Amino acid sequence: MSPVRELNVALGARSYPIWIGRGILHDAPHWRRAIRGRHVLVVSNTTVAPLYLEAVVAGLAGLQQASLVLPDGEQYKTLACCGEALEALAALKANRDACVIALGGGVIGDLAGFAAACWMRGIDFLQIPTSLLAQVDSSVGGKTGVNLPAGKNLVGAFHQPRAVVIDTDTLTTLPEREYRSGLAEVVKYGAIGDLAFFNWLEHRAEALAARDSDAVAEAIARSCLHKAGIVARDEREDGERALLNFGHTFGHALETASGYGRLLHGEAVAIGMRLAAQLSSDLGLAPGADADRLERLLRRIGLPVELPAGSDASALLQLMYLDKKNLSGHIRLILWRGIGAAEIVPDVADAAILHRLRSG
Repeated sequence: MSPVRELNVALGARSYPIWIGRGILHDAPHWRRAIRGRHVLVVSNTTVAPLYLEAVVAGLAGLQQASLVLPDGEQYKTLACCGEALEALAALKANRDACVIALGGGVIGDLAGFAAACWMRGIDFLQIPTSLLAQVDSSVGGKTGVNLPAGKNLVGAFHQPRAVVIDTDTLTTLPEREYRSGLAEVVKYGAIGDLAFFNWLEHRAEALAARDSDAVAEAIARSCLHKAGIVARDEREDGERALLNFGHTFGHALETASGYGRLLHGEAVAIGMRLAAQLSSDLGLAPGADADRLERLLRRIGLPVELPAGSDASALLQLMYLDKKNLSGHIRLILWRGIGAAEIVPDVADAAILHRLRSG
């Protein structure tokens, strides 16, 4: 195992560590200290469980434990599957000192975390993210929830984990498309508030696309530092944290319109970021050259930037009205003044959004 890098999400009494290292998943004494009780439910999926569930279960020897393996895919991030996790906790006779371990990508992390938030009004959970997207984004910050047919993440709760355990070795088994999807969230951190990081990504785009271990580890650490800092300053998305949704209002609408699972989250966010950057230029907020730089970087790391064929601009706009950032029936978008300078922009005219969607 490589040396473990420890970061901290500073939330007072609810602060927690992020541990990053190669092979840390197999170092149970390191992460097991985050578990306080004797009941543990491990939630995973049919893709991840055959690879890593045995090691996690072995690390829980001596505790009363159970495992729940759900189907893999965004389409299973539902109230019904969350209900299965709650029933598993009931069968385990889990008390208020129980812990849920989320072993998987963002879907499992969100769903298992929401089950933990609901059981007896909130029990501990531990994030062990196995996808790049989850490692750099969804595992940190305490956003949990499930989807409805009407839209993504409409049901959920803020519920912080006890710790986040990032084993970079899990990325070696990640399919190429899933890996590149995660890079979209890495790019986002540079785009919204760190021009130097964006420049770093431009210089290492090919290394990141090729999964160079040093480049990937540094990108994960820097992304987590950004996320941890923002969460510490704005835990419940009352202000700055909303900037993390750059590209997501467009992206979530695209995911819902295309049917969950057909367009990966990071792919939808990549398209959404390009649209947000171009809309910023349309509105005179930012230079078009910055939107071009963003598009080039996304293309270099193998992410889509074009709207799917047959996209209906009017239908996408209606889905955007369900976004959680909206207030009083008005769409609030995260746009930018240029690379590294994102901001919340209220009351963007429907006509401007439709124009951008129809322009592709």
